[in-house]
Amino acid sequence: MCCWQWPRYPPPCSVELETSSRRRGPPMPPRAVRAARPGPARPGPPLPAPPAGRGVGPSRRRRRSRRPGPAMLDFAIFAVTFLLILVGAVLYLYPASRQASGIPGLAPTDEKDGNLPDIISSSSLHEFLVNLHEKYGPLVSFWFGRRLVVSLGSIDLLKQHINPNRSLDPFETMLKSLLRYQSSLNGDTGESHMRRKLYENGVTKSLQSNFALIQKLSEELLAKWLSLPEAQHVPLCQHMLGFAMKSVTQTAMGSSFEDDREVIRFRRHHDAIWSEIGKGFLDGSLDKNMTRKKLYEDALMEMESTLRKVTKERRGRSFNRHIFIDTLLQGSLSDQQILEDTMIFSLAGCIITANLCTWAVYFLTSSEDVQQNLYKEMDRVLGKGPITHEKIEQLRYCRQVLCETVRTAKLTPIAAQLQELEGRVDQHTIPKETLVLYALGVMLQDSSSWPSPYKFDPERFSEELATKNLSLLGFSGSQECPELRFAYMVATVLLSVLVRKLYLHPVKGQVMETKYELVTSPKEEAWITVSKRS
Repeated sequence: MCCWQWPRYPPPCSVELETSSRRRGPPMPPRAVRAARPGPARPGPPLPAPPAGRGVGPSRRRRRSRRPGPAMLDFAIFAVTFLLILVGAVLYLYPASRQASGIPGLAPTDEKDGNLPDIISSSSLHEFLVNLHEKYGPLVSFWFGRRLVVSLGSIDLLKQHINPNRSLDPFETMLKSLLRYQSSLNGDTGESHMRRKLYENGVTKSLQSNFALIQKLSEELLAKWLSLPEAQHVPLCQHMLGFAMKSVTQTAMGSSFEDDREVIRFRRHHDAIWSEIGKGFLDGSLDKNMTRKKLYEDALMEMESTLRKVTKERRGRSFNRHIFIDTLLQGSLSDQQILEDTMIFSLAGCIITANLCTWAVYFLTSSEDVQQNLYKEMDRVLGKGPITHEKIEQLRYCRQVLCETVRTAKLTPIAAQLQELEGRVDQHTIPKETLVLYALGVMLQDSSSWPSPYKFDPERFSEELATKNLSLLGFSGSQECPELRFAYMVATVLLSVLVRKLYLHPVKGQVMETKYELVTSPKEEAWITVSKRS
């Protein structure tokens, strides 16, 4: 990295001019007529007389030839001073733990913001990383302000990094950091592991206890779509977000969110917070706009107040239906930890579930063959009866459809880890306390890992290698984040209800543009039409 470009110093020419001006002054008298210095006479034999026409003898000339002149002294002082200042500035601004250690990438383009201007001009961090990895390869570096960031853009490099380093969910780590909550990275390892297991158990138990609720909400959405004229355009994003909000709020916080007014209020605050998490923090614009910052902080305060109220109501009491907060209350967590974990699940659970369902339905409208194959599996496994928790494992093609939806849509294109100790990846040193990004969106469309990467093809996940690669990225298997596991379950129930009763059709001429934030979503509303199956 070109750290030497950051400190600003006067150009050398100005120093040369200054030293030249110092040399210019009142003319000195000729050497031969200068007054002798006062003081005792030098011991030793008398000096020989100077040659005619000279004011300085040979021995005096030899002593002057060994002593640097004024110009050389000025230049040496300047050079040493400049070097000391430069080294000091570099060590102060960029200590050894933050230097790039030869990793290819971008030098900071701005003294204060690093490469933030480049990220903003690329429209999103994901698109910035796509361009960076295309130019420099699978391992790159850049700067968030004065912090070195390393990005991994291939599954092979990810394998090298996660083996010694993955102890926490990188998506949750990044989300907590953006919310400015205390990360578990600096806490006790055993305590962090216990808290993580409690969180995962909370998601599992709330899914089991609220399975009938999710099915009921799916049936309500089906009834709404069946009531529409066949030619009417359905606002897919809007309906999926509403469905996800109801599913998550009632599963996480209980029956008080059966009231639509509570859900609407929650959605207003959720949207205000997530819009800034998705963009305002990443491009640095939130802290520069006091109006937006106040709206964000007010919404966050309102949501936290709601979560504290629910926690207080549920503490020490038993209810017929188990929810996410109940599991947290059974552990030895502080009220602040319960608040943070519920906030993470509520925010991430809503947005991931909504967009997984949106993209899954949208891709089904564009692929009649996939939709028909999914219908056949649903009909074979479920028949005319409702979906059950036990039968979900038998819907293997449905799982392939959802996995391919995650891959094609690049559902969560970025995750992050903090390099707690110095490490090595691909013969390069990653310094301690470096922020390491997993460029998941880049990896999910790497042709070396996914043949025909831009094609929506659920059949690719009938092969073990594809499933293993997705698991390494945290989208399946043991590395799967709890919010995504929740979203898979909800989306499976929803598709089992919709696909068995409806044909899903695209709207002709619609061009879908993508918005890449922490979770990928359509940039504009996605429209579809539906018709009843005979």
